[in-house]
Amino acid sequence: MEEIKMSTLTKTKEENEIDLLDLLLVLGKHKNFIFKFTFFVAFITAIISLILPPVYMAETKFLPPQPQSSSALQMLTQTVGQLAGVGAEALGIKTPGDLYAELLKSNTVLDRIIERFNLMKLYEVKYRIEARKRLLDNLQVTVNKKSGIIKLAVYDKDPKRAADMANAFVEELRNLTKNLALTEASQRRLFFEEQLKEAKEGLLKAENELSEFQKKTGAIQVEEQAKTTIMAIATLRAEVTAKEAELRMLKSFMTPDNPEVKKAEEALRALKAELANLERKKGNSPEALIPTGKLPEVGIEYLRKVRNLKFYETLYEVMLKAYEAAKLDEAKEAPVIQVIDKATLPEKKAKPKRALMVLVAGISAFFLSVIIAFFKEYIEKSNQDPERKHKINTLKSLFDFKLDFKKFNLKFKK
Repeated sequence: MEEIKMSTLTKTKEENEIDLLDLLLVLGKHKNFIFKFTFFVAFITAIISLILPPVYMAETKFLPPQPQSSSALQMLTQTVGQLAGVGAEALGIKTPGDLYAELLKSNTVLDRIIERFNLMKLYEVKYRIEARKRLLDNLQVTVNKKSGIIKLAVYDKDPKRAADMANAFVEELRNLTKNLALTEASQRRLFFEEQLKEAKEGLLKAENELSEFQKKTGAIQVEEQAKTTIMAIATLRAEVTAKEAELRMLKSFMTPDNPEVKKAEEALRALKAELANLERKKGNSPEALIPTGKLPEVGIEYLRKVRNLKFYETLYEVMLKAYEAAKLDEAKEAPVIQVIDKATLPEKKAKPKRALMVLVAGISAFFLSVIIAFFKEYIEKSNQDPERKHKINTLKSLFDFKLDFKKFNLKFKK
């Protein structure tokens, strides 16, 4: 009994094993079909590759500027995130090369290229978003992680336009970076530029107020000692205001424990103490510099106007010096894009690669024809087996979705 079971299992195992000779027999039986199908697909692919218009590739290589500190790199990532509408981390940005590669794909740069080369008409699209997509499909940007060099390639049917567009991308990237605050010096320059503008407006207003006051009341002489005290207090107040502005700017991109922040805080405390000491000598309020009984009411108002004017004069001078210093720092750290290889007129087409197309199509067609051959062999054997044939016919009947429209008597009324 055990021998019968063993023989049955052995026979079943042999039936389930795939015999290499059987596979070769199937291939030999359908060799004509496999050959014809493969040749037909390869022939059609060759004809299509001859019909397709040639596409040329123009390539340029450049080295992006390297940030001087990690905080500058952080500012760069924030800028790119704002341009792309997402966080820079979501874009996988890790190096300066990655940052500038994303800037090349920003809508600002793409739109400028579209306008320069009239690509909406060339691509025959109605909407700008479609032109951007077509342009991105024809753009390839790769970053060498070791050297940091960025390679930019543009594909186009016109070789001259491909070279011009590749060089235009680098030009537009330069124009974009000029308008972006990508370094700490740029951030300082922008901050002090805004502060300088406000100080200038305050100075003009103070000058006009003093001028109008003098026109109404006439020239008023004030004791020289009182003038000196007023000027000293106004100067100190301007310095305190400037130092507070500088401290706010430093805290915008530095931690409270940073040595520069602590140094600025100590300087601010010293200025405030000196100002408080000077004001205390003449009374509790700035208006008590000169006893009100010794000066007429007009004289006190005049002193207020002079003090206000001096305050804005000193503030403007302080902000102007800080602004000029930030401009010098920015010039030293200005992002410089160095072009290594300028895009030139391509001599050979990049696409279509006819030989590769025919080879890939032929290999794919060969494997597909082999699958079809085995499937046909399976159908033939199934038809020879009554049980399998019955199952196949049952499946056909179950998936028969033919509709008999004669059964439907549809009448349409006008």
